[in-house]
Amino acid sequence: MNDSVRILIVDDELIVRESMQGWLEEDGYHVEVAETAEVALGMIGEKEFDIAFLDIKMPGIDGIELLKRLKDQYVTIDVVMMTAYASVDNAVEAMKIGAYDYLTKPFDPDYVSMMVRKIMARRQLEQENVRLKENIETALKHVHIIGESSAIQAILKQVEEVASSDTSVLISGESGTGKEMVARAIHYASPRRFEPLVVVSCGALPEGLVESELFGYERGAFTGAFYKKKGKFEAANGGTLFLDEIGELNAKMQVDLLRVLQEREITRIGSNKSIKVDFRVLAASNRNLKEMVSEGTFREDLFYRLNVFNIHVPPLRERVEDVPLLVEHFISTLRRQTGKQVEGITAQALNKLKQHGWPGNVRELQNAVERAFVTAKGKLITTDELAFLTPEKIPVMTSPSLSLADIEKMHIENVLKECDYNISMGAKVLGIDRTTLYNKMKKYGIEK
Repeated sequence: MNDSVRILIVDDELIVRESMQGWLEEDGYHVEVAETAEVALGMIGEKEFDIAFLDIKMPGIDGIELLKRLKDQYVTIDVVMMTAYASVDNAVEAMKIGAYDYLTKPFDPDYVSMMVRKIMARRQLEQENVRLKENIETALKHVHIIGESSAIQAILKQVEEVASSDTSVLISGESGTGKEMVARAIHYASPRRFEPLVVVSCGALPEGLVESELFGYERGAFTGAFYKKKGKFEAANGGTLFLDEIGELNAKMQVDLLRVLQEREITRIGSNKSIKVDFRVLAASNRNLKEMVSEGTFREDLFYRLNVFNIHVPPLRERVEDVPLLVEHFISTLRRQTGKQVEGITAQALNKLKQHGWPGNVRELQNAVERAFVTAKGKLITTDELAFLTPEKIPVMTSPSLSLADIEKMHIENVLKECDYNISMGAKVLGIDRTTLYNKMKKYGIEK
């Protein structure tokens, strides 16, 4: 509403004060006037104004000196200078001090009205940006890694150490341990936190569309390219690119990624124009990339480019002391989302969760708590709601003769059997997307 906008006009000429006051009040603004700088300073000390129009040449304190005082003491006021004597030198001096613009008498009422609208539109945008940043800062306080184990405390320290730099970070750990949460914590604690965090699940990218998804394309670049599209690299410009499941990238894309990281520029498909990009890269893998380098399935130069700083997230079974805090967090979140008054968990049920092996790690625990929460009859989750957690249904693989791939295959098979081969449900339990699950089923030859 215009009537909430307060404008002050300072000019020693009565006709100017009255004319401008009349024009702007017709537009619905609240307008006050002062004939000298001294009177204006007294008014500004008692009231708040959004915009001030100041005449440069006035008896006593002139407009330039008044501008300096306003900018020193009342920095939120937008100031427009006025004069009957057009002077480039005066204009330059006023703009350097902080004036928004410069008007030469006589004024066009429509131009003055347009100027006020532009100033208020800019002020509103700035206020919205401030609110947005405040909201983001509030949200960032909730991006935290839950746990009190020494392993989690060590990770928190590493995040704090590396967040302020642009160093590449490789986050390792089994599926479902919270590698993406670590990446988010790094991004939101970094100087790039107000810029985008773009997450790319390398294992979920369709084989034939990897290049177009990452690099983008121009209209007509291939059949079906009806419009140009930015790729993930461009979308992350100014912010952070998180490459999840980096070990799933094929050989060609590993070469292309390395080139982008070295040259910091990309070319869209169908274009010959290079585009500069500036982003920080974080990567994660549940596979042993060092072994893949030895086997020749992952480029050594790309590995060292990504693995400048390494953070390893241990499996949940190695930090059982974090289970109670995680369970409490999941229950609290579900209660807030659903309104169902489940207040906690019995000691026996919590003990059962702590004793379980959790091959699917934190995401599997979260899924189990959600399932128990939904079926809970009272205010506490009991062992009855956790009956599905039996060693027969979800065995814990501990044989030293089994490779990590063997354990992953057996776990996927067990989860799929428990979910009656419902791919969507199985992917949710495993903490991966459907495409990644299909790819793993194909890799291990798992069929219904």
